Amino acid sequence: MAEYIKPDFGSVALITIDAQQDTLDGMPFEIPGTSAILPKIRRLLDLFRLGSKAIVHIVRIYKKDGSNADICRRGIIEKGERLLLEGSSGCELAQDLFAETTPLDAGLLMSGGIQKISKSEVVIYKPRWGAFFKTPLEEHLSDLGVSTLIFTGCNFPNCPRTSIYEASERDFRIVMVSDAVSGVYEKGLGEMRGIGVEVVETDLLVANLKREWGFS
Repeated sequence: MAEYIKPDFGSVALITIDAQQDTLDGMPFEIPGTSAILPKIRRLLDLFRLGSKAIVHIVRIYKKDGSNADICRRGIIEKGERLLLEGSSGCELAQDLFAETTPLDAGLLMSGGIQKISKSEVVIYKPRWGAFFKTPLEEHLSDLGVSTLIFTGCNFPNCPRTSIYEASERDFRIVMVSDAVSGVYEKGLGEMRGIGVEVVETDLLVANLKREWGFS
C-alpha cells in the first residue's frame, strides 16, 4: 500500500486554500485560527520559492450581487455582507504570505484563467468548496508533471477537506500539514489518514523537504 501513497517530493506542489484577508482575525469572514497558521504557511512558501517548486493559491471570490456565491451564502451577500468581494482588499491573499503582494485579477480568475504571480507560483479561483470543481487545477498540475500535493490553508471542515477528497479521487499522493490548516480536529485527521493522506507538522515536513532537495 505504501508504494502508492508515499509522497514524491521530486514532483510536488504546495497548495494554499482560501488564505485571504477576509478570513483573518477581526475581519468580516473571520475563521478562527487562520491568522495563527500564516507563519507556518509562509515558511513552506519560502522553501518552495527557494527551490522554484510549484505553488498554487486557491481563492474564493464573490461577485458583489452574490450571483456566483454558494447557495448557503448567496442571501447574506445579496443583503450587503462584504465577504471576499471582487475588487475588495479583503479578497486579496493574506499579506503575511508575501514579501510583496500582487493584486488578484478577479476578472481573469473568475473566467477560468490562471494568474501567474511568479515563475512557479499561480492563483486559481474555485467557485465552490473543492479546488478541482470547475477549475483548471487538474490540467495545470498535469502540465507540471505533479504527482504529490501538500495542502495548507483555511478552513479544514470545508474547503481543504473537500479539496483533499477531490485530489484523492484523482490519485494524487497527498500530504496535509496539520499545523498549517485552520479548523483542524482529531477525528478529521484520522479520517484523512484513513484515505491515505500523510498528516505531518511543518517542522518535520520542512526537514524532509530540505533533505530531499539537498538544502542545508
